[in-house]
Amino acid sequence: MTDATRLSAISRLFSPGVFRELAKHGCSGLFARLIHRADLRETSQKNVTVGDAFDAAFALLRQSGIRNEYVYRAALTHNVLLGTHSLKTASMLTEFRVGSCKADLAILNGTGTVYEIKSDRDSLARLDNQIANYRKVFAKIYVIAGNAHVDEIMERTPRDVGVMGLVRWDRIQTVREAADRPDLVCPVTICQSLRTAEAHALLRSLRIAVPTVPNTMMRAALKDCFARLDPALVHHEMVKTLKKSRNLAPLSDLVVRLPFSLQPAALSIHIRRADHARLLKAIETPLRIAMGWA
Repeated sequence: MTDATRLSAISRLFSPGVFRELAKHGCSGLFARLIHRADLRETSQKNVTVGDAFDAAFALLRQSGIRNEYVYRAALTHNVLLGTHSLKTASMLTEFRVGSCKADLAILNGTGTVYEIKSDRDSLARLDNQIANYRKVFAKIYVIAGNAHVDEIMERTPRDVGVMGLVRWDRIQTVREAADRPDLVCPVTICQSLRTAEAHALLRSLRIAVPTVPNTMMRAALKDCFARLDPALVHHEMVKTLKKSRNLAPLSDLVVRLPFSLQPAALSIHIRRADHARLLKAIETPLRIAMGWA
């Protein structure tokens, strides 16, 4: 088995597919196959659980030089969302549609802050376009990168864009602070990023009547409404609206019962509340038994 095959299997252990299978069925054949390909089967000889296997895989994945996007998301989740803020006061968005891009991760607290992840293995080819799109929706922009990219990112990005480095897998260093510029956002782009119900809620919070038009014409009518609004005001109300509609506080009980390595997954991969107990039971399953799921 090649190192590349093993690394790929370790990375895929933290994919939405594995997490959702565990939650929906209480077992995952994909998990068992990936553990085999990752050559982590020796842990089944010890008195360890599925959760222990995830932590062991994460310990390998977070090593310098092989850190993937999940490791960066974990660092932001634990250091910023759960470290600086809390699930009661802040919310987190992942893969959030922003113009022609998808934001890796955004945290909403007093303002809206987006984080673009560039690991050592990532290209910077799309960075300029990503920043241009993010500026239309979020007041603060950070690029968090591996050591190989930090200097180049500092040179090629505007001075109001923040830059962070992942010094260790669990320690983020702020190289340059991001400026808070809600005045630069584009209300129409914000409208396009929101769900229809969220756009309605934002308008109502400003005491603006929701358009009374057929559903087929609603998005166009909403864009016309948003186009007439002040950018900073729309950004402020967007943060308030999304903190309510994408509230993560109900996940608090689940998160504290999961292994450290899976807490970021629980906050970014949607599963039904009815499946929480099944997921926890799967995580507590002895690994020697789980290997039979395949």
